[in-house]
Amino acid sequence: MNPLKQFSVPFTGLKLGIHQFEYELDDTFFNAFEYSLIKSGNLKVDLELDKQETMLLLRFKVIGTVNLDCDKCLSEFPLPINLYERQIVKFAGDDLESDDDEIISLSRKETAIDISGPLYEMINVAVPYIKNCEQAGKDCDQEMIERLEQLSIDKQAEENKQNSDPRWEALNKLKK
Repeated sequence: MNPLKQFSVPFTGLKLGIHQFEYELDDTFFNAFEYSLIKSGNLKVDLELDKQETMLLLRFKVIGTVNLDCDKCLSEFPLPINLYERQIVKFAGDDLESDDDEIISLSRKETAIDISGPLYEMINVAVPYIKNCEQAGKDCDQEMIERLEQLSIDKQAEENKQNSDPRWEALNKLKK
């Protein structure tokens, strides 16, 4: 069964005006996307769909947390997410070419819109490029940082030992 099937919003039978939809995002949502940066989370999505004659206006409200790995100490931490985004969907004729990347074009034959892709992109854009525990208001794991620093110092010393050229030793003695 496709875990993203529930994110297909049928708009054909809807009257003109505003309609409300609610979704819960968990690990199965993020695991449905291959190579996802986010592996787990718990988010609540409120979708307001405003159906008009020639287009749909989608207003997303996403609130909750996603679990990320700290780039500094490698521990997992929950990052709060609070998003308010808007997406425009227009009904096109036979040509679905659009110059604007921010507008989704649907043919008149479509009966539903899949919001899983835009929703996934919104959440991923909200995740900082460099992720660390301090963004969630907690301290990094000091034991792990000390261990990583020690390994880094040991590795540098080993590399310096391997890269030393015996021809330069006489000159290095002069530096001291």
